[in-house]
Amino acid sequence: MSEPSRRICKIVLRIFSQLLWLAALVIALSGIFLLINFKHYRLFFEDEYIILPALLAVIAALFLLAAGIAGCCASEKESPCLQGIFVYFLIIVFCLEATAATLSYINVEKMGSELAPFERVFHQYNGSSKDPDTQAVDFLQKELHCCGLHGFQDWQTSPWFNESGHTRVPLSCCNSTFTNCTGSVDQLGLLFTKGCQGKLENVLSFILHLILWSSVGAAGIQVVGLVSVSVLMRESPLQEYRILDRDPFS
Repeated sequence: MSEPSRRICKIVLRIFSQLLWLAALVIALSGIFLLINFKHYRLFFEDEYIILPALLAVIAALFLLAAGIAGCCASEKESPCLQGIFVYFLIIVFCLEATAATLSYINVEKMGSELAPFERVFHQYNGSSKDPDTQAVDFLQKELHCCGLHGFQDWQTSPWFNESGHTRVPLSCCNSTFTNCTGSVDQLGLLFTKGCQGKLENVLSFILHLILWSSVGAAGIQVVGLVSVSVLMRESPLQEYRILDRDPFS
């Protein structure tokens, strides 16, 4: 390989190694975002398997960061050791990303079953600030600007609505921009009207799709990096070894 071609391969390797850092940032943030949402809304999930893509994404991001560092160093120094480390890191990341992307797709497809406890948690709402179910429902409705499972009408069939005298929904259904909201069903213009389950599904689906497509994008960057480093490794001169002709102890 001519010197200009080798220099181009080094530049490409350096650029795409730095792009790996950007990919690591996106993948890590998407994984952390999913973990944060699970922590806040864990009572609404059937099990904890939905966080597996997030954990794998965070681990993959750490390896991507390390791979980017190794790639930048390998672009400066033609070290077979650094080039090998770069390749090994990318192989590990490929496996992690493929698993995270597959699990993300599976969880998107079965989102409804993952949120099976939704109705149970809402029906156990009692208005007490010390009750975990009540805290979870109020936090969900305030954060996602929603009311009820599929709409504010769902509260009309709940024990809470019967105890309140068939007149109001929880205050967490109130739009915070209106200070005079009392939760009365006669003040529909002051209430959030969209359901919480659909909104939470949309948030989780967005995060899982982000993990999926950021993994695919990172894989594309990794392919270019692998091609660049493989060209450099192929053209690297082999170390010469000399066989001793005589016994040094004779």
